[in-house]
Amino acid sequence: MSAPYSIQRLTSDDPDLMDALLTLFGDVFEMRETYGAARPGKAYRERLLSSDDFIALVALSDGRVIGGLAAYMLRKFEQERSEIYIYDLAVDGAHRRQGIATALIEALKPIARDNGAYVIFVQADQGDEPPIALYSKLGTREEVLHFDIDVE
Repeated sequence: MSAPYSIQRLTSDDPDLMDALLTLFGDVFEMRETYGAARPGKAYRERLLSSDDFIALVALSDGRVIGGLAAYMLRKFEQERSEIYIYDLAVDGAHRRQGIATALIEALKPIARDNGAYVIFVQADQGDEPPIALYSKLGTREEVLHFDIDVE
């Protein structure tokens, strides 16, 4: 039996799916202003989605985005290899606990390998137990401190 959803990598030909992904992130993270108020223009979006350094995956069910992942490839300087950083990962509340987040990460793995990446990494907020449980199941947990440095 096939999954009730499919995973697709977005390209510059998918502006409507990119908009749907941004809407999903805004809804799930309750940050509608951040993900909706100043969306990138067409040229920016095309450059981003055409870049090897940005990866956007969506889970689709009946043509509707029900999950998604945005990741960046970070080229290393000390060796000829890369790391993939999952920046955002979300699944619509009505579709959770169906393996969609895991499927998105699994779909990212061959993209990572094909681009010379040796690892995929992701952050989770302390106390946000569902993603912590998922990432603990899929990888090795590291305790790190994260700092935001203002550019002003």
